[in-house]
Amino acid sequence: MIIPKLAFQNILGAGLRTWLNVIVLSFAYVAIIALNGIYGGMQEQAVQAQIEVEYGGGQFWQGQYDPYDPFSFQDAHGALPPQLQNWIEEGNATPVLIRQATIYPNGRLRTILLKGINPDQTVLNIPSHFLADEKDVTPALIGSRMAKSTGLELGDYVTVRWRDKNGTFDAQDVEIVQIMNTSVQTVDNNQIWVPLNDLQTMTQMEGEATIVVVDRNFQNREPIEGWTFQSLDVLLKDLMDMVKSKTIGGSIIYIVLLMLAILAIFDTQVLSIFKRRKEMGTLMALGMTRVKVIELFTVEGAVHGVLAVLVAVIYGTPLLVYLATQGFPLPASTDSYGFAIGEKLFPIYSAQLIFGTIILVMTVTTIVSYLPTRKISKLKPTDALKGKLT
Repeated sequence: MIIPKLAFQNILGAGLRTWLNVIVLSFAYVAIIALNGIYGGMQEQAVQAQIEVEYGGGQFWQGQYDPYDPFSFQDAHGALPPQLQNWIEEGNATPVLIRQATIYPNGRLRTILLKGINPDQTVLNIPSHFLADEKDVTPALIGSRMAKSTGLELGDYVTVRWRDKNGTFDAQDVEIVQIMNTSVQTVDNNQIWVPLNDLQTMTQMEGEATIVVVDRNFQNREPIEGWTFQSLDVLLKDLMDMVKSKTIGGSIIYIVLLMLAILAIFDTQVLSIFKRRKEMGTLMALGMTRVKVIELFTVEGAVHGVLAVLVAVIYGTPLLVYLATQGFPLPASTDSYGFAIGEKLFPIYSAQLIFGTIILVMTVTTIVSYLPTRKISKLKPTDALKGKLT
């Protein structure tokens, strides 16, 4: 207990120099936790939005369907096997038929995906119930991004042209009955949703679908001939990779802050050893071993990390709690980044992140504090009393 107590007294006795180092190091604590919390919140919000609106608990893909190959859409349809049909009737899954189509909003031509979905489905958080309205024309649902880019408004009619099962072109008008607001761009951009039965009739594909989305709580994942099950791990891989790449890029900021704080502590240790030569000689002359002297200076450096934690708690806790509960608004330009995070971002700070950051910074601080003290191992008490280090 003598070494830690003496180390604290020496550090506090250094005055302003100590507190400057502590404040800079506390910035590193808060920056690391804050930035990682932002990326964690970004990932959590995007994952939850994708699951609720698009992926559910996973998807069964018709054998020829490839979302990255538009040429596969023409043949990517098949009759629903009895097992999938039973799950759909039980409300544990919902089929989606996907076809390529062309629309002509305001005299312009635009290629889209025409998607059919059951109006009464509850698997996906899409306002498909608006498609249940009986009208003289086929009702259609679009997203706010699609409405903005095409100029379509509620109640507008737009001509849609598609190819049926045999490759024959056909066309008709659809009415925009609802414009949905969603943070998930992959169910919004260049897409029009219509009732599944209507699209099956329009394309002569009665009883067929392209994908079947299962409920999040549904555990049956038995293989089905002609259909491939895609788990959430597979469906969310691109999103996870994107978040990972942005996390690595953002880590540069807190690494720079940490390096600045560590450099300040290293310089402080070097200066302290240089100025306290006679003190070291006196301690060794009084019986303190070289190992204990090295321990004293190392602990003094590590105390900076402890004090930085206390300072970071004082101003960092209210700041991080406020951000986690209130979030912060995002500029409109972030909508083009590819993340389904909505208008506000809510950071997430896990216990693992907080304690991991403390352990990391404390470990690095202790190591950096030890490095300059290696000169003490060869120091003679008589030389130290004379003010010499070698």
